Amino acid sequence: MRADRLVAVLMLMQVRGRVTAAEVAAELQVSVATARRDLEALASAGVPVYPQPGRGGGWQLVGGARTDLSGLTAAEARALFLLAGPAAASPEARAALRKLMGALPRTFRTDAEAAMDATIVDPVRWGERDRQRPAVVDLLQTAVIRRRRVRLTYAGRTREATERLVDPWGLIDKDDVWYLLAETERGRRTFRVDRIIRAEPTDLPAGRPDDFTLATAWQEVVDEIEGRRSRTWATVLVEERFVPVLRDQFGRHCHTDGAAGDGRVRVRLAAPTPLDIARHLAGWGALLDVIEPRSVQRELARIGGELAGRYTGDTDGQSGTGPE
Repeated sequence: MRADRLVAVLMLMQVRGRVTAAEVAAELQVSVATARRDLEALASAGVPVYPQPGRGGGWQLVGGARTDLSGLTAAEARALFLLAGPAAASPEARAALRKLMGALPRTFRTDAEAAMDATIVDPVRWGERDRQRPAVVDLLQTAVIRRRRVRLTYAGRTREATERLVDPWGLIDKDDVWYLLAETERGRRTFRVDRIIRAEPTDLPAGRPDDFTLATAWQEVVDEIEGRRSRTWATVLVEERFVPVLRDQFGRHCHTDGAAGDGRVRVRLAAPTPLDIARHLAGWGALLDVIEPRSVQRELARIGGELAGRYTGDTDGQSGTGPE
């Protein structure tokens, strides 16, 4: 732990140039005495760190000296640039990566450069148009970082526009759809960014729980939504070779439940309503059997009756409701 802390002290000095023991203590959450000992240890180790006595003094890297010590291992450097490289689309992000590259030990740079250019992330599915990142995302990110409230004009599910003042907690990009997690007067809410009509930052400070982490809060949102998406469960029998197709349709709400004894497997599927399950399964025809519940069987029978009534007697491939 001491070695990690010394690296952190050195990196802090490279950023700020001159620091006091009190500033180091506050930044690293240690005592002033510990911070002073760490600074003295750097000086004793030969790092050009010297105290500047008197008013306005502190500790300084002499002559603006810098080192290539970043605190990253070779594996950590590769992992960082594998992750950050494809995501650095803006000129500012690429410039930041170049500066970080310069802080790496020379022996790490070749692998880091190769890692940065090893992967391209193309989020657009075949046949689909590129989704543009909403312009309001940058404004909201700034509000999150600065801890400032935002006044939103928002179109909810009913498309009726309402205005509300929110404390922005964080932004999430889920499958190329952006969400804002924020505190409102009614508690925590999740807003689809593409439904935000207008966002106006304010100078009012935004609150956030002391123990808040965005990852934990978002996981709670995901669990709640997925719970609503799996209110109805159905059991079907299908040949095992078709199970991957069902998994593609139902995602995490598809679970195999053992062999059925006739060359087929039992699969459990879930969706918000019986109709939602039936709509997914109607195109399968006789390739699978729905064992339960009866509500899904009834919806399938109704859909089948509608299709039979529309297309029965059609002998030329045209719709039965079209012209003779």
